[in-house]
Amino acid sequence: MLWLGAESQRPYPDSNKMSFADGHPYLLVNQASLDALNRELHQPVSLRHFRPNLVVDGDYPWVEDEWQRIRIGEVEFEITGPCTRCVLTTVDPQSGEKDPGGEPLQTLVRTRRLDEGVCFGVNLRACNEGILTLGDPVEIVSELYSF
Repeated sequence: MLWLGAESQRPYPDSNKMSFADGHPYLLVNQASLDALNRELHQPVSLRHFRPNLVVDGDYPWVEDEWQRIRIGEVEFEITGPCTRCVLTTVDPQSGEKDPGGEPLQTLVRTRRLDEGVCFGVNLRACNEGILTLGDPVEIVSELYSF
């Protein structure tokens, strides 16, 4: 059990407060992106290597890079940017052992180097309160690029 008091909250850039998160309250990973990454790897990795709290089944890999706002269930989210990745992705979450070849990070360095850094998944913030239910549809509210 964990208790977080008022002292444990820290300000977030838009003046909302959060606690017990690295830098963003939500991390979304697209299953299609993980599948694409795993096709590049000799040994597939699981979602647990990336520690998301939201997983979606996107139409194609990396589609989440194009989203600005989405709605899942009752909650609308703003995508605050891609999630940069570090050496922790190379640690097997089951065994605690580091991959000797530095995977999947080495493949991400080769395939997913963006302006922000080596990225996998997107960071989000909730714009309202609501309930999320497993299997809720994902609605794209706005995208970076309109075609």
